[in-house]
Amino acid sequence: MLKLGMVGGGQGAFIGAVHRIAARLDGHWEIVAGAFSSDPDRAHASAEELGIAPDRSYASYAEMAQFEAAREDGIDAVSIVTPNHLHAPITKAFLEAGIAVICDKPLTASLEEAEALAKVVAAASAPFILTHNYTGYPMIRQARAMIAAGELGKIRVVQAEYVQDWLTEALEETGQKQAAWRTDPKQSGAGGAIGDIGTHAYNLAQFVTGQTPSHLAADLSSFVPGRKLDDNAHIMLRYESGAKGMLWASQVSVGNENGLRLRIFGDKAGLEWGQEDPNYLYFTRHGAPTQKLTRGGVGANDSAIAVSRIPGGHPEGYLEAFATLYTEAASVLRNGTDPADTLLPGIKAGLDGMRFVDACVRSSQGNAGWVTLG
Repeated sequence: MLKLGMVGGGQGAFIGAVHRIAARLDGHWEIVAGAFSSDPDRAHASAEELGIAPDRSYASYAEMAQFEAAREDGIDAVSIVTPNHLHAPITKAFLEAGIAVICDKPLTASLEEAEALAKVVAAASAPFILTHNYTGYPMIRQARAMIAAGELGKIRVVQAEYVQDWLTEALEETGQKQAAWRTDPKQSGAGGAIGDIGTHAYNLAQFVTGQTPSHLAADLSSFVPGRKLDDNAHIMLRYESGAKGMLWASQVSVGNENGLRLRIFGDKAGLEWGQEDPNYLYFTRHGAPTQKLTRGGVGANDSAIAVSRIPGGHPEGYLEAFATLYTEAASVLRNGTDPADTLLPGIKAGLDGMRFVDACVRSSQGNAGWVTLG
């Protein structure tokens, strides 16, 4: 098994536990080290709970990078699951120590920081992987392959949305940890909902269609009084191919839990997928009835089958999609493969996400006018 370390994800964190489950699921990774919190006492208490040896529980990420790089049995990769503003310095420390990085999204807190980090990644001997986990769903892989094969024809319309309701009230004022950092510009960056969930919808549309918008017009809102970052966004997209798109990201839409949805329409056919029922992909040829394609079913293609673990009719979901990325990351390390030659999100996906956030902010500040990305 490969050896994994983790920075962040200690007591009270959500995404750290998700990464740990996903890393273990397919049997490729063992978690052996960590700097689980910026509070040394909480870091060591978290390590003890997770069964980490005391000599591999670190008080800081800098100490961890230094000591793990010097060990003969040091970690093969580090998983970074901290708030956004820490992604860049932690990634830099581990890459410069020769340790591969698996980083939660978004890439950084600002576009300037992302562009500087891209230079570090380019110069590093170890790979960098970004966990846009929704790209790991089997039916998303199927949709990507179908579009690449021309089954939809020329793409005309791309509709992506990611809607939640958990920030409908000022949860951040109660001290709730997940809300507090996500609504703090110093920790989250310039994007609220667009950075937290909008980047997922944007990345998914890119991943499946193979197209990146050239221009966008964004109307960002902060509906909760006193909130410093956007909690709702309506965004129009233009593509060089002539396709048009719309993206809606909201964390104040009452009645929605985790409504990530993608609909793509070409001149021959259309596709529809929803994350809350991810084992189904709906495909409609023009003039024909809609087909319900199922993960592991007779309509599943090779791309879906390659990342399916169990027979059709048994649901696979969020944790399995995350696990697919960790399994593919293990393959990259064992085979010396460049992540850019795989379906894994990497530095390009991260830069694209930060360009998206930056363009949304610029557009909204300019009365939702059209701006270029980049």
